[in-house]
Amino acid sequence: MLERPSRLNGLRHLALLVPNLEACERFYVDVLGMQVLHRANDDLVYLTCGNDNLSLGRAYAESSGVQAMDHYGFIVDSVEELEAWYQYLKAQGVTLLDRPFDHGDGARSFHLLDPAGNKVQPIYHPAVSGQRFSPPEKA
Repeated sequence: MLERPSRLNGLRHLALLVPNLEACERFYVDVLGMQVLHRANDDLVYLTCGNDNLSLGRAYAESSGVQAMDHYGFIVDSVEELEAWYQYLKAQGVTLLDRPFDHGDGARSFHLLDPAGNKVQPIYHPAVSGQRFSPPEKA
């Protein structure tokens, strides 16, 4: 049995499907102060505050007028660590939806399902990976 790889480096990626992509992008950028990290295409934009990654994708479901979560991502610190997680989860019998693949912005990831059916994405992203939270020192 494979041993669990190093701990995940935080839940710092969330992907939302929104019916009004342009309005949501303006809100997150103009109102909340996020920056555009990468525009993948007309239907997908990645935003950041510097240590996170918010994906806004255009929702096309006619019956839905509200945003929906597509998936959430846990950051890993290297491509090698991502592969170790893939092999470990495969050995654990976790439902894997795809194999590790490269993104256009230098990221690499894969998707799986948790027991409740939520889509989870372990992801290496050069703009976010490697940053670790350090709790403040006690006075």
